[in-house]
Amino acid sequence: MSLGPVVSDNSPLVGLFNLNLLSLLRDLYTEVLIPRAVENEFLRWSPIARREALDNAPWIRVVDLQNPQKTEDGYRPGDGEAAAFAFADEKKARFVLMDDKKARKEAKERGLIVKGIVGVLMEAKEKRLIDKVEPHLIALKDSGVRLGESVIRLALEKAGEAD
Repeated sequence: MSLGPVVSDNSPLVGLFNLNLLSLLRDLYTEVLIPRAVENEFLRWSPIARREALDNAPWIRVVDLQNPQKTEDGYRPGDGEAAAFAFADEKKARFVLMDDKKARKEAKERGLIVKGIVGVLMEAKEKRLIDKVEPHLIALKDSGVRLGESVIRLALEKAGEAD
């Protein structure tokens, strides 16, 4: 039995792009699929640099939904989140990369397995793709990513980097 694809929403892509670590997606998951609506959100700011990043990351594949009306069912997420939910369901995703708290809750209620950027960084450290989690968490927070102190503390404890 083969594992389903990994599907990403915009926020983990932005975070990894800002850390210059999009390659972790390749190293951890071989390929990550993003619905076209997620690509559109990703390219909304700094479109030239982000287009170049996607063009240089063939492991991030843009996909179109086969059943786009599945994005219209009650919960009102952003377009990218709605497309990620629908595509993850459509393709029986292994898990969804997603950071927004409300979207993560909705994904779990839909029976999807969710991992955020902190989880990606933790897995990368476990597999020795990065040496430490802490500098990346600090860089994310400094760049405006909303990471609570309790999330950072727990991640550092799990990574064996707590004081």
